[in-house]
Amino acid sequence: MPGYVIHLAVAKEYLKKSKNRNENEEEFINGVIFPDSVKDKAITHYGEKSSKSNLYEFLKDKNVNNSFNRGYFLHLLTDYLFYNKYVDRMTKDMYNDYDITNKKLIDKYNVELPNEIKGSVFFKEGDLQILSYDLLYKMIDEISNMDIDKIAKDVIKNPEKWTKF
Repeated sequence: MPGYVIHLAVAKEYLKKSKNRNENEEEFINGVIFPDSVKDKAITHYGEKSSKSNLYEFLKDKNVNNSFNRGYFLHLLTDYLFYNKYVDRMTKDMYNDYDITNKKLIDKYNVELPNEIKGSVFFKEGDLQILSYDLLYKMIDEISNMDIDKIAKDVIKNPEKWTKF
């Protein structure tokens, strides 16, 4: 799963691009960080493990009619796309890459770390092993441009399309 800072960068860009939605920003951000802030992430990701987010199962349980759930859905959508579109392998090096990219992403996207996760975000220097900044910038831009309502409707209508792994 992408690290907190990647999720927050997607969320910040999404909020910036969809100002007409009148999202409650605090609730939206709380929804974005919630799925990774629990001990058993498989439960909050509606899959057998957190790297296998099941968007359809989430939407059977919840809807995207409030800011918290919309942020939560954006988190799961980001995870789903991260593994099915942007990254072809997951290794322990990925977590090191998150720590290396955190400062640059925070600066670029003006990410503010909520108090609840400040102790869970780390900063390192070094060379990226799996990720690249170009990939992350592209992913953040593409996902933040997506229409959550439209995708949620498509997931309900075509669940088989959204259950790849």
